[in-house]
Amino acid sequence: MEKTIRVTVWNEHRHEKQDPEIARVYPDGIHGAIAAYLRDQPGLAVHTAILDEPEHGLTAEVLAETDVLIWWGHIAHGEVSDAVVDAVQARVLNGMGLIVLHSGHLSKIFRRLMGTACSLVWRELGEKERVWIVSPGHPIVEGLGPYFEIPHAEMYGEFFDIPQPDNQVFISWYQGGEVFRSGCCFYRGRGKIFYFSPGHESFPIYYQPEVRHVIGNAVRWAAPVATTGFREMHLFPNVPVPLDPIPGLVESK
Repeated sequence: MEKTIRVTVWNEHRHEKQDPEIARVYPDGIHGAIAAYLRDQPGLAVHTAILDEPEHGLTAEVLAETDVLIWWGHIAHGEVSDAVVDAVQARVLNGMGLIVLHSGHLSKIFRRLMGTACSLVWRELGEKERVWIVSPGHPIVEGLGPYFEIPHAEMYGEFFDIPQPDNQVFISWYQGGEVFRSGCCFYRGRGKIFYFSPGHESFPIYYQPEVRHVIGNAVRWAAPVATTGFREMHLFPNVPVPLDPIPGLVESK
């Protein structure tokens, strides 16, 4: 039997509280819309957390019980505690998967893990976005055609200030002519990171079947791989030579 993947869907959950129009689109919050889909998928156990909970809902206990963390933020990046960012980073380096959605490109955790500004150009007109698959053998695109379209989207365009992705999965085109690296995979330590740009606080993109399908595939790709013999990634132990002493070798103290 496959091991159950434990997923935590995190959302700052501010837009839905402050704007009635957005609340009508996402009455249970963006985290609720994503979690509702994932709960219907086999082999997943889904938990949600929001910014205004103690420790932003990401306590040591929650993170220890999370295999894949999904992150959505927009207007309150600066309110995320650096201590929580430290804890999330440590979990990613030690194997927890991280999926960063849409405006999460400016989150503290994504910028920390990328080491760059993660800035981009944008335009909010509700124009069409065509999301092209550029890595057809990747597990995240399983079950999709060559592309899919989002009828009304916020344009995200280049230049996107991120490191070169380890795998480029999607590139988007917009009606205005811009293109964008909209699906990017990275490895950090033992952890896997997927950035996926389609989404918006007031467009119903997280109900679109293809977008949900990508997120579900990404959860399974980002889940930790069982390994043995690895120490915590932040430790730097002195490892003795497991052999008879080498003639003439003097081990430093």
